Amino acid sequence: MEVRLILARLIFAAIDFRARHGLIIPLDEESKKERARRTGVRGETYAYWYLRRRGYTMVACNFRVPYLKGEIDLVGYDGSTLAFIEVKTRDTSAADSSRPEEAVDWRKRKHLARMAGAFMRVYRIDRAMTSTRFDIVAIEARPSARPVVRLLKGAFISPRR
Repeated sequence: MEVRLILARLIFAAIDFRARHGLIIPLDEESKKERARRTGVRGETYAYWYLRRRGYTMVACNFRVPYLKGEIDLVGYDGSTLAFIEVKTRDTSAADSSRPEEAVDWRKRKHLARMAGAFMRVYRIDRAMTSTRFDIVAIEARPSARPVVRLLKGAFISPRR
């Protein structure tokens, strides 16, 4: 087995062990907005190492361009395919919570496609020569419980502009 894959598995095992009591911070410790932000950051870190463990080679995290609002959470190669990855972490203990992947609606998909195009322009990646795909990592986080992770490869096709 390749050394980088062994290292990724060891690091993910440590992160997964640390997450055994949940990714969510108790509500009384900080404001709701700060809690959501920190839960998102923890979810992205968890997803990063989860994907590395599955063999992805990451090339960018939180990619931004000055002229577009927002970011792409993760960009990495799964074999020869360049994957643009959206990470959605949700507290599923709330009664009104939906599945994390349901938050990636048509607006978010259009935005991700625009950001993916910007990524390819910035790094001069030829669209004709590179296979691309949009993935979603859905993380259901419950307080005091290990997160449930779903990787949706090819979750959607790039919408037309």
